[in-house]
Amino acid sequence: MAKNDAGSRVRDALRIDGELPDPGSTPVGPGKKPKALAKLDGAGERLSGLQESLYAEGAGGGTRSVLLVLQGMDTSGKGGTVSHVLGLVNPMGVRYAGFKAPTAAERRHHYLWRIRKQLPSAGQIGVFDRSHYEDILVPRVTGLLTAAERRRRYTEINAFEKELADAGTTVVKVFLHLSPEEQLKRLKARLETPEKHWKYNPGDLEARSHWPAYQEAYADIFKRTSTGGAPWYAVPADHKWYRNWAVAELLIETLAELKPRFPEPDYDVDAELAKLKGVGVPS
Repeated sequence: MAKNDAGSRVRDALRIDGELPDPGSTPVGPGKKPKALAKLDGAGERLSGLQESLYAEGAGGGTRSVLLVLQGMDTSGKGGTVSHVLGLVNPMGVRYAGFKAPTAAERRHHYLWRIRKQLPSAGQIGVFDRSHYEDILVPRVTGLLTAAERRRRYTEINAFEKELADAGTTVVKVFLHLSPEEQLKRLKARLETPEKHWKYNPGDLEARSHWPAYQEAYADIFKRTSTGGAPWYAVPADHKWYRNWAVAELLIETLAELKPRFPEPDYDVDAELAKLKGVGVPS
């Protein structure tokens, strides 16, 4: 993809190409919370307009869609990103799917089976809160996946994402990069705030104890599955305000490059306007 400052500034800055940015940094865009919040308001208007035109394009027979894949350690803000960023657009044009540990019924199928069932339709922005990458991460860290099986899954996932691209779905893969120090603060906040108790999962501490192994697994995923058609982006996530702004901008740049178009009407606009001139108020 050719670079241009107006259309790929944030994607170019956050694309994973070697070492990840510091989780507390702001590598592109606003460096302070007030400015980021103000920019997010403007981003919401642009994102909403682009999403509406994509949705209308799909309703008019178009085949394109966007799939936002959100990955990250516990408390990195996958749900918060969905709320603050996708909450800016018409929910009719969004398809959300959250993936937890597969059920017994799901385990009887290929691991991509349940993923395919949740793909966005034409005109939609799909959002995966965790994704098919969990089927490499968790089995690898827990020792349930051999190196050969892992390599096979990398090949399958790359082929799957190419299949999506060929069918008109642009995949935007985002790693919400959180520091262990910030995660500890957020876990503590969940326990100290009664309204957040429902968010706390004792199993989060087990995953935290394997932090280095998860980081190693993610590094391998980025190396093996970041492709020209579906690259990975690292969004520093210690600052929620920066995380939300960055993900919104990634979606805006992606949609702007797609240039979705409102479909041409299949009727005569002038003729319909003429008809309205003779229409009175119902009595």
